[in-house]
Amino acid sequence: MEYYNKVIESVGVRYTRGNNYKVERPITVTDYIEPENSVILLHQGSLKFGDEQELVNEGEILFIPAGRPSKVTFGPATKRNESSNDEFVENKKKHLQTISFKDIKNAEEDCLTIVTFEAKVFDVVNFFNSLGIPPFIIRFNDRLASIIEDVVKESEQNTPGKERVIKLHTELLVVELVRHILKNRLFVEEMSTNSTYFKDPRLIDMFNYIKKNIGGDLSNKVLAKVANVSEDYVGQYFKMLTGINPQDYIEYQRMEAAVDLLRTTKKSIRDIGKEVGYKDTAYFCRRFKMMYGLPAGKMRRRESLINVQG
Repeated sequence: MEYYNKVIESVGVRYTRGNNYKVERPITVTDYIEPENSVILLHQGSLKFGDEQELVNEGEILFIPAGRPSKVTFGPATKRNESSNDEFVENKKKHLQTISFKDIKNAEEDCLTIVTFEAKVFDVVNFFNSLGIPPFIIRFNDRLASIIEDVVKESEQNTPGKERVIKLHTELLVVELVRHILKNRLFVEEMSTNSTYFKDPRLIDMFNYIKKNIGGDLSNKVLAKVANVSEDYVGQYFKMLTGINPQDYIEYQRMEAAVDLLRTTKKSIRDIGKEVGYKDTAYFCRRFKMMYGLPAGKMRRRESLINVQG
Protein backbone atom coordinates (compact mmCIF):
# COMPACT_ATOMS: atom_id res chain seq x y z
CA MET A 1 0.00 0.00 0.00
CA GLU A 2 2.86 2.37 0.79
CA TYR A 3 4.14 1.88 -2.74
CA TYR A 4 0.84 2.99 -4.26
CA ASN A 5 0.70 5.98 -1.91
CA LYS A 6 4.08 6.97 -3.29
CA VAL A 7 2.77 6.53 -6.82
CA ILE A 8 -0.21 8.82 -6.17
CA GLU A 9 1.91 11.44 -4.39
CA SER A 10 4.30 11.56 -7.35
CA VAL A 11 1.60 12.38 -9.91
CA GLY A 12 1.11 16.05 -10.75
CA VAL A 13 -2.43 16.85 -11.91
CA ARG A 14 -3.69 19.74 -14.06
CA TYR A 15 -7.26 20.33 -15.27
CA THR A 16 -7.40 21.35 -18.93
CA ARG A 17 -11.10 21.60 -19.83
CA GLY A 18 -14.56 20.20 -19.19
CA ASN A 19 -17.96 20.58 -20.84
CA ASN A 20 -21.42 19.09 -21.05
CA TYR A 21 -22.59 18.21 -24.56
CA LYS A 22 -25.67 17.06 -26.37
CA VAL A 23 -25.05 15.00 -29.49
CA GLU A 24 -26.34 17.16 -32.34
CA ARG A 25 -25.26 14.76 -35.10
CA PRO A 26 -24.21 11.18 -34.26
CA ILE A 27 -20.66 10.34 -35.36
CA THR A 28 -18.08 7.56 -35.15
CA VAL A 29 -14.53 8.89 -34.76
CA THR A 30 -12.28 6.10 -36.00
CA ASP A 31 -9.15 7.38 -34.23
CA TYR A 32 -10.44 9.56 -31.38
CA ILE A 33 -7.44 10.84 -29.43
CA GLU A 34 -6.65 13.59 -26.94
CA PRO A 35 -3.21 14.86 -25.86
CA GLU A 36 -4.53 14.70 -22.28
CA ASN A 37 -6.45 12.03 -20.36
CA SER A 38 -10.21 12.04 -20.97
CA VAL A 39 -13.17 10.87 -18.91
CA ILE A 40 -16.52 10.74 -20.71
CA LEU A 41 -19.58 10.42 -18.47
CA LEU A 42 -22.70 9.30 -20.35
CA HIS A 43 -25.89 10.87 -18.95
CA GLN A 44 -28.32 9.48 -21.52
CA GLY A 45 -28.26 7.95 -24.96
CA SER A 46 -25.57 5.91 -26.68
CA LEU A 47 -21.78 5.80 -26.40
CA LYS A 48 -19.53 3.03 -27.74
CA PHE A 49 -15.79 2.53 -28.02
CA GLY A 50 -13.08 0.22 -29.35
CA ASP A 51 -12.92 -2.02 -32.38
CA GLU A 52 -15.71 -4.16 -30.91
CA GLN A 53 -17.78 -1.03 -30.14
CA GLU A 54 -18.33 -1.95 -26.50
CA LEU A 55 -21.41 -0.23 -25.07
CA VAL A 56 -21.15 2.33 -22.27
CA ASN A 57 -24.35 2.37 -20.22
CA GLU A 58 -26.00 5.52 -18.90
CA GLY A 59 -24.27 6.70 -15.73
CA GLU A 60 -21.03 4.91 -16.66
CA ILE A 61 -17.68 6.47 -17.60
CA LEU A 62 -15.29 5.85 -20.48
CA PHE A 63 -11.66 6.58 -19.57
CA ILE A 64 -9.19 7.23 -22.41
CA PRO A 65 -5.52 7.73 -21.39
CA ALA A 66 -3.55 10.55 -23.01
CA GLY A 67 -2.33 9.77 -26.50
CA ARG A 68 -4.25 6.47 -26.78
CA PRO A 69 -6.33 6.42 -29.98
CA SER A 70 -9.65 4.60 -29.84
CA LYS A 71 -12.71 4.23 -32.03
CA VAL A 72 -15.49 6.18 -30.29
CA THR A 73 -19.12 6.52 -31.35
CA PHE A 74 -21.19 9.41 -30.04
CA GLY A 75 -24.90 8.69 -30.42
CA PRO A 76 -26.51 6.08 -32.71
CA ALA A 77 -24.07 6.58 -35.60
CA THR A 78 -23.71 4.26 -38.59
CA LYS A 79 -20.81 3.57 -40.94
CA ARG A 80 -21.95 6.49 -43.07
CA ASN A 81 -21.16 8.82 -40.14
CA GLU A 82 -17.51 7.77 -39.74
CA SER A 83 -14.85 10.45 -39.48
CA SER A 84 -11.15 10.83 -38.69
CA ASN A 85 -10.14 12.65 -35.51
CA ASP A 86 -8.81 15.63 -37.49
CA GLU A 87 -12.14 15.99 -39.30
CA PHE A 88 -14.02 15.65 -36.02
CA VAL A 89 -11.95 18.38 -34.33
CA GLU A 90 -12.54 20.77 -37.23
CA ASN A 91 -16.30 20.11 -37.22
CA LYS A 92 -16.85 19.42 -33.54
CA LYS A 93 -19.59 22.03 -33.12
CA LYS A 94 -21.70 20.30 -35.76
CA HIS A 95 -21.70 17.11 -33.72
CA LEU A 96 -21.38 18.09 -30.05
CA GLN A 97 -23.27 21.14 -28.81
CA THR A 98 -22.20 22.64 -25.46
CA ILE A 99 -25.00 22.77 -22.86
CA SER A 100 -25.36 23.48 -19.12
CA PHE A 101 -26.28 20.92 -16.46
CA LYS A 102 -29.83 22.23 -16.18
CA ASP A 103 -30.27 21.61 -19.93
CA ILE A 104 -29.25 17.96 -19.53
CA LYS A 105 -32.41 17.17 -17.54
CA ASN A 106 -34.67 18.54 -20.25
CA ALA A 107 -32.73 17.36 -23.30
CA GLU A 108 -34.14 14.59 -25.46
CA GLU A 109 -30.84 14.07 -27.33
CA ASP A 110 -27.88 11.98 -26.20
CA CYS A 111 -25.98 13.89 -23.48
CA LEU A 112 -22.54 13.46 -21.96
CA THR A 113 -19.84 15.24 -19.96
CA ILE A 114 -16.20 15.27 -21.05
CA VAL A 115 -13.34 16.30 -18.75
CA THR A 116 -9.70 16.30 -19.87
CA PHE A 117 -6.71 16.56 -17.55
CA GLU A 118 -2.98 15.98 -17.30
CA ALA A 119 -1.53 13.46 -14.87
CA LYS A 120 2.26 13.43 -15.00
CA VAL A 121 4.87 11.73 -12.83
CA PHE A 122 7.19 14.44 -11.51
CA ASP A 123 5.49 16.68 -14.09
CA VAL A 124 7.37 14.84 -16.82
CA VAL A 125 5.94 11.42 -17.70
CA ASN A 126 2.31 10.95 -18.77
CA PHE A 127 1.23 8.62 -15.95
CA PHE A 128 -1.61 6.52 -17.40
CA ASN A 129 -0.07 6.44 -20.87
CA SER A 130 3.29 5.25 -19.52
CA LEU A 131 1.62 2.34 -17.71
CA GLY A 132 0.31 0.94 -20.99
CA ILE A 133 -3.28 1.15 -19.78
CA PRO A 134 -5.82 0.96 -22.65
CA PRO A 135 -9.16 2.83 -22.72
CA PHE A 136 -11.73 1.13 -20.46
CA ILE A 137 -15.21 1.54 -18.99
CA ILE A 138 -15.69 2.46 -15.33
CA ARG A 139 -18.93 0.83 -14.24
CA PHE A 140 -21.03 1.42 -11.12
CA ASN A 141 -18.92 4.25 -9.66
CA ASP A 142 -21.30 7.01 -8.58
CA ARG A 143 -18.57 8.78 -6.60
CA LEU A 144 -16.37 9.22 -9.66
CA ALA A 145 -19.36 10.33 -11.75
CA SER A 146 -20.21 12.92 -9.09
CA ILE A 147 -16.64 14.27 -9.09
CA ILE A 148 -16.71 14.67 -12.89
CA GLU A 149 -19.97 16.62 -12.60
CA ASP A 150 -18.54 18.78 -9.80
CA VAL A 151 -15.49 19.71 -11.89
CA VAL A 152 -17.65 21.00 -14.75
CA LYS A 153 -20.19 22.68 -12.45
CA GLU A 154 -17.34 24.59 -10.83
CA SER A 155 -15.89 25.55 -14.22
CA GLU A 156 -19.26 27.12 -15.11
CA GLN A 157 -19.16 29.34 -12.02
CA ASN A 158 -17.58 32.76 -11.64
CA THR A 159 -16.84 32.73 -7.93
CA PRO A 160 -13.76 33.32 -5.74
CA GLY A 161 -11.47 30.30 -5.43
CA LYS A 162 -12.81 28.69 -8.61
CA GLU A 163 -9.39 27.60 -9.93
CA ARG A 164 -8.40 26.15 -6.54
CA VAL A 165 -11.62 24.14 -6.26
CA ILE A 166 -11.25 22.81 -9.82
CA LYS A 167 -7.69 21.74 -9.04
CA LEU A 168 -8.80 19.91 -5.88
CA HIS A 169 -11.65 18.16 -7.71
CA THR A 170 -9.30 17.11 -10.53
CA GLU A 171 -6.74 15.72 -8.07
CA LEU A 172 -9.54 13.79 -6.37
CA LEU A 173 -10.61 12.51 -9.80
CA VAL A 174 -7.13 11.02 -10.39
CA VAL A 175 -7.01 9.47 -6.91
CA GLU A 176 -10.41 7.84 -7.46
CA LEU A 177 -9.29 6.55 -10.87
CA VAL A 178 -6.24 4.87 -9.32
CA ARG A 179 -8.37 3.49 -6.47
CA HIS A 180 -10.85 2.08 -8.98
CA ILE A 181 -8.03 0.40 -10.90
CA LEU A 182 -6.59 -1.14 -7.73
CA LYS A 183 -9.94 -2.14 -6.19
CA ASN A 184 -11.00 -3.95 -9.35
CA ARG A 185 -7.49 -5.29 -9.96
CA LEU A 186 -7.35 -3.74 -13.40
CA PHE A 187 -3.94 -3.52 -15.06
CA VAL A 188 -2.16 -4.10 -11.72
CA GLU A 189 0.52 -6.11 -13.50
CA GLU A 190 1.11 -3.20 -15.90
CA MET A 191 1.41 -0.81 -12.97
CA SER A 192 3.90 -3.04 -11.18
CA THR A 193 5.95 -3.71 -14.31
CA ASN A 194 5.99 -0.29 -15.94
CA SER A 195 6.30 2.10 -12.99
CA THR A 196 9.97 1.35 -12.22
CA TYR A 197 10.80 5.07 -12.28
CA PHE A 198 9.12 5.41 -8.87
CA LYS A 199 11.81 3.23 -7.36
CA ASP A 200 15.05 4.74 -8.69
CA PRO A 201 16.15 8.19 -7.44
CA ARG A 202 18.85 8.53 -10.12
CA LEU A 203 16.26 8.18 -12.86
CA ILE A 204 14.05 10.72 -11.10
CA ASP A 205 17.02 13.11 -11.01
CA MET A 206 17.39 12.71 -14.78
CA PHE A 207 13.67 13.30 -15.36
CA ASN A 208 13.78 16.49 -13.34
CA TYR A 209 16.98 17.71 -15.00
CA ILE A 210 15.56 17.11 -18.48
CA LYS A 211 12.41 19.04 -17.60
CA LYS A 212 14.31 22.03 -16.19
CA ASN A 213 16.83 22.14 -19.04
CA ILE A 214 14.63 21.17 -21.99
CA GLY A 215 16.26 23.78 -24.27
CA GLY A 216 19.83 23.09 -23.20
CA ASP A 217 22.51 20.42 -23.59
CA LEU A 218 20.96 17.04 -22.80
CA SER A 219 23.61 14.79 -24.27
CA ASN A 220 24.36 11.40 -22.74
CA LYS A 221 27.54 12.95 -21.33
CA VAL A 222 25.48 15.47 -19.35
CA LEU A 223 22.91 12.88 -18.24
CA ALA A 224 25.67 10.55 -17.07
CA LYS A 225 26.91 13.25 -14.68
CA VAL A 226 23.38 13.86 -13.38
CA ALA A 227 22.82 10.14 -12.69
CA ASN A 228 26.42 9.53 -11.57
CA VAL A 229 26.94 6.67 -14.02
CA SER A 230 29.37 6.29 -16.92
CA GLU A 231 28.63 7.91 -20.27
CA ASP A 232 28.85 4.51 -21.97
CA TYR A 233 26.27 3.04 -19.59
CA VAL A 234 23.74 5.86 -19.19
CA GLY A 235 21.80 5.02 -22.37
CA GLN A 236 21.48 1.35 -21.44
CA TYR A 237 20.57 2.26 -17.87
CA PHE A 238 17.82 4.68 -18.94
CA LYS A 239 16.37 2.24 -21.47
CA MET A 240 16.43 -0.64 -18.97
CA LEU A 241 14.16 1.32 -16.61
CA THR A 242 11.91 3.14 -19.07
CA GLY A 243 11.87 0.99 -22.20
CA ILE A 244 13.16 3.80 -24.45
CA ASN A 245 16.55 5.36 -25.04
CA PRO A 246 17.17 8.78 -23.46
CA GLN A 247 17.50 10.77 -26.69
CA ASP A 248 14.15 9.50 -27.98
CA TYR A 249 12.60 10.41 -24.64
CA ILE A 250 14.19 13.87 -24.73
CA GLU A 251 12.88 14.52 -28.22
CA TYR A 252 9.39 13.52 -27.12
CA GLN A 253 9.57 15.89 -24.14
CA ARG A 254 10.87 18.70 -26.35
CA MET A 255 7.99 18.20 -28.75
CA GLU A 256 5.49 18.12 -25.86
CA ALA A 257 6.96 21.41 -24.62
CA ALA A 258 6.66 22.82 -28.15
CA VAL A 259 2.97 21.82 -28.32
CA ASP A 260 2.37 23.55 -24.98
CA LEU A 261 4.03 26.74 -26.26
CA LEU A 262 2.01 26.58 -29.48
CA ARG A 263 -1.14 26.29 -27.38
CA THR A 264 -0.40 28.95 -24.77
CA THR A 265 1.78 31.60 -26.49
CA LYS A 266 1.98 33.59 -29.71
CA LYS A 267 5.71 32.97 -30.12
CA SER A 268 6.94 32.23 -33.63
CA ILE A 269 7.67 28.66 -34.73
CA ARG A 270 11.35 29.62 -34.95
CA ASP A 271 11.46 30.95 -31.37
CA ILE A 272 9.58 27.93 -30.03
CA GLY A 273 12.02 25.57 -31.75
CA LYS A 274 14.97 27.37 -30.17
CA GLU A 275 13.31 27.43 -26.75
CA VAL A 276 12.91 23.64 -26.73
CA GLY A 277 16.45 22.94 -27.95
CA TYR A 278 16.43 23.10 -31.78
CA LYS A 279 18.80 25.64 -33.33
CA ASP A 280 17.80 24.61 -36.86
CA THR A 281 14.16 25.65 -37.48
CA ALA A 282 13.81 23.51 -40.62
CA TYR A 283 14.98 20.41 -38.74
CA PHE A 284 12.60 21.19 -35.86
CA CYS A 285 9.68 21.51 -38.31
CA ARG A 286 10.56 18.19 -40.00
CA ARG A 287 10.81 16.32 -36.71
CA PHE A 288 7.58 17.91 -35.43
CA LYS A 289 5.63 16.84 -38.50
CA MET A 290 7.15 13.36 -38.34
CA MET A 291 6.05 12.97 -34.71
CA TYR A 292 2.55 14.48 -34.88
CA GLY A 293 1.64 13.97 -38.53
CA LEU A 294 0.98 17.65 -39.17
CA PRO A 295 3.05 20.88 -39.29
CA ALA A 296 3.52 23.00 -36.17
CA GLY A 297 1.48 25.85 -37.66
CA LYS A 298 -1.47 23.57 -38.35
CA MET A 299 -1.18 22.13 -34.83
CA ARG A 300 -1.50 25.66 -33.46
CA ARG A 301 -4.64 26.30 -35.53
CA ARG A 302 -6.09 22.95 -34.44
CA GLU A 303 -5.49 23.69 -30.74
CA SER A 304 -7.12 27.10 -31.21
CA LEU A 305 -10.19 25.39 -32.69
CA ILE A 306 -10.38 22.97 -29.77
CA ASN A 307 -10.21 25.79 -27.22
CA VAL A 308 -12.82 27.87 -29.06
CA GLN A 309 -15.21 24.93 -29.43
CA GLY A 310 -14.69 23.79 -25.83
